[in-house]
Amino acid sequence: MTARQDNSATKLGIIAGGGALPARLAAAATAAGRDVFIIKLDAHADDPQLDSFPNIALRIGAAAKILDRLKSERCSDVVLAGKVARPSFASIRPDWRAAKLLMKVGMKSLGDDGLLRLVAIELEREGFRLVGAHEVLGDLAVEEGILGNVKPDDQAITDAMHGLNVAQILGAADVGQGCVVQQGLVLALEAIEGTDEMVRRSAGYRREGVGGVLVKSSKPQQDKRLDLPAIGVTTVEEAHRAGLRGIALLAGGTMIIDRELTVCRADELGLFLMGLSVPETVQDD
Repeated sequence: MTARQDNSATKLGIIAGGGALPARLAAAATAAGRDVFIIKLDAHADDPQLDSFPNIALRIGAAAKILDRLKSERCSDVVLAGKVARPSFASIRPDWRAAKLLMKVGMKSLGDDGLLRLVAIELEREGFRLVGAHEVLGDLAVEEGILGNVKPDDQAITDAMHGLNVAQILGAADVGQGCVVQQGLVLALEAIEGTDEMVRRSAGYRREGVGGVLVKSSKPQQDKRLDLPAIGVTTVEEAHRAGLRGIALLAGGTMIIDRELTVCRADELGLFLMGLSVPETVQDD
């Protein structure tokens, strides 16, 4: 088999959920000279910028149509990007192809990680190369260290490390990818509601004293090409409104959308942003 040529020569298919990330990926790929085609998932893809690129809207359960369209558009690489609320079986309305996939693993596949892994396997079986959003936008992945001008104190670091342990345990159960910790107390765990709603909910449990920390982490078993947790300006602003004083992110396992704007906004609001490595106690489990 010959080595793959420069990715700029391959057409990129984007299966788009909600938020700004899918359009950012399309713009970056186009700027790099790549052709793109976007599958907008009905009831999920919500960014009007997506219509600046060739696209079609399809429901999430139309697996056969999605695969056929990616093939007819001659997409070689495919990236899954954007928010997709965990669906119920009824809301998926699976076609024969999707139903066949779901029957292979049963309803347990409807967990976030299980469903995404199922999608990844099928895409690769059909000959597509699955790529991560961070491979298209190279500056997305979070590195270890302080990312802005605001530095966390010892209590904030302790809360962040505790939260990272909790988030890893939560992720291992395929439940969520984050939590909020204040002075050693877990105020909120992320489940189906998503990060921003969890942050808003945590404000109702805030204790007196220094504010808490939002922690975001990918799941220990997670394929890093799939659904890496991401934050952006909106998350920073929600954290500020909730009385939090910083955000800690798993280095190499999370992303920042519009990094320069996000870090700048955090600095303006007095919130720290930092990348953390998984604690040794979690790595050894």
